[in-house]
Amino acid sequence: GHGLPEVDGSTASPCRGPGNSGCVQKNFPAFVATISVSLPPGTPIEVWWQDEARIGQKNKITRRWAKRGIFGAICPARGIGAALVLPKCNTDAMNLHLEEISANVAPGAHAVVIVDPAGWHFSKALCIPRNITLLPLPPKSPELNPVENVWQFMRENWLSNRVFKSYSDILDHCCFAW
Repeated sequence: GHGLPEVDGSTASPCRGPGNSGCVQKNFPAFVATISVSLPPGTPIEVWWQDEARIGQKNKITRRWAKRGIFGAICPARGIGAALVLPKCNTDAMNLHLEEISANVAPGAHAVVIVDPAGWHFSKALCIPRNITLLPLPPKSPELNPVENVWQFMRENWLSNRVFKSYSDILDHCCFAW
């Protein structure tokens, strides 16, 4: 997998990797312009936001780390999302989620998917679909990711203060909540 080629022909996106996280705040128009020149003229660019919410068997209002979780992404401009409930949060799970996002990008469009700097978002084993370019958020800045609001709403309304009977019960509740 790979990101889109830059104008100079390399395979990494201009802001790829956690070290370049300022792109989302300071250089977003230039980042999108760089992507645009490497695409066929007139290709629409969608902005997607991606994140994970870890869900365990015992949930409360505060956050807890758990192995399983929901991988979710939204495209606010189109009012759509793409989510998977998976048993682990790792590179393999992220690859599956990128495939799901890719399948939901409008035909003929390209997506800029804004992600936090979790290790699996920029792993060398990550397979980035051709219609997606990743853009990292700065570290420890969940307030910049609107998917965090989705997780908060889901926890407050469907996932908090309950004990799940089984992994299947977690799946059912997460799928219903999404």
